[in-house]
Amino acid sequence: MTFVEQGDGPPLVLVPGIPGPWQYVRPAVDALAASFHVLSFSLGSECSVESDVIHLEQELDRRRIGQAVVCGISFGGLVALRFAATRPNRTRALVLASVPGPGTKLKPRHRMYTRWPYVFGPLFVAETPIRLWREVKSALPTHSDRLRFYWSQVQAFLAAGVSLPQIARRACLIEDLDLGGDSNRVVAPTLVITGDPALDWVIPVNDTMGYMPLIHGARHVALEHTGHLGTLTQPAVFAEEVRRFTDGLRTENDEVA
Repeated sequence: MTFVEQGDGPPLVLVPGIPGPWQYVRPAVDALAASFHVLSFSLGSECSVESDVIHLEQELDRRRIGQAVVCGISFGGLVALRFAATRPNRTRALVLASVPGPGTKLKPRHRMYTRWPYVFGPLFVAETPIRLWREVKSALPTHSDRLRFYWSQVQAFLAAGVSLPQIARRACLIEDLDLGGDSNRVVAPTLVITGDPALDWVIPVNDTMGYMPLIHGARHVALEHTGHLGTLTQPAVFAEEVRRFTDGLRTENDEVA
């Protein structure tokens, strides 16, 4: 696995989405690094949530970091959730950004992709920019900004590539994991981040909101003018919400003390 560190401040682990490589979430890493010591890593080829959790813990141990804010984007939120559920003493706070919620089901065409990834996977990759165009257009109003965003994703692809079979294997996990059970075990302060319900064409916002009644004391914030990609199209806004949330935790602890 590839692991990257950037910035100073409280430690924060950023778990990337279903493609796997951390390079795809570089905009979020860069923005968060203004306030945090950000650690991010590429998901493992085992395509196992538990193996990624173990690797995350090993990297924290290697750096002698006792606790960290654990933030997961989309599929990466399932890894972050499992870490918080099973390593409560290592989790300073949990942030779930546009994460598949309990009860999330694959769409029929996505189920088809998972069965024959080499056949239909290229179609999935090709249609993604078109399917997300409405969101990108809303989040990035200028043509140059949109081109810059798409080019950043092309650069990530050229640098890290993508494995269609691995994407398919991770997608199948979404329906198999006990997300409700993991949620009930979380004791860390939790922030759930979504976009606009009308703009998230990947994970319905209502699915992500399913964590709210399951995780005690969970808070929610919605990023305006974006949907599933808010962590990447509006990284500064996303990072500010995470910073504000963690700053609030410090304030609460000071008041209790």
